[in-house]
Amino acid sequence: IKIESTTYHKSKNKETKDKRYYISSQLNTPEIFLKHTRNHWLIENKLHWSLDVILKEDESRKRNNNIAENFSIILKLVLKLLQEKQLKNKKISIKRMRKMAAWNLDYLIEMLNF
Repeated sequence: IKIESTTYHKSKNKETKDKRYYISSQLNTPEIFLKHTRNHWLIENKLHWSLDVILKEDESRKRNNNIAENFSIILKLVLKLLQEKQLKNKKISIKRMRKMAAWNLDYLIEMLNF
């Protein structure tokens, strides 16, 4: 499968074109393949945005051995816990819940009791 995409970057006032190739044993229409790849990247981008904006993963300076990979797993677990907690109380943002858990030990213990 070959997917060609065009992206316009407002800040640079520039357009870039990319080609992505996939291998599949399914026989589908191009529209269905495009839908699947868009859904995949939507989920990927949402996860990485959350890890970066809410948990500041990109600012991490962990570089030794497999520390960065292990810490990334922990951050994904924390994000999942925060998202589960937010389903019960939509009035508080995930970013705010993270800060509240850091400042208040009782709130942190409450969050971890699921």
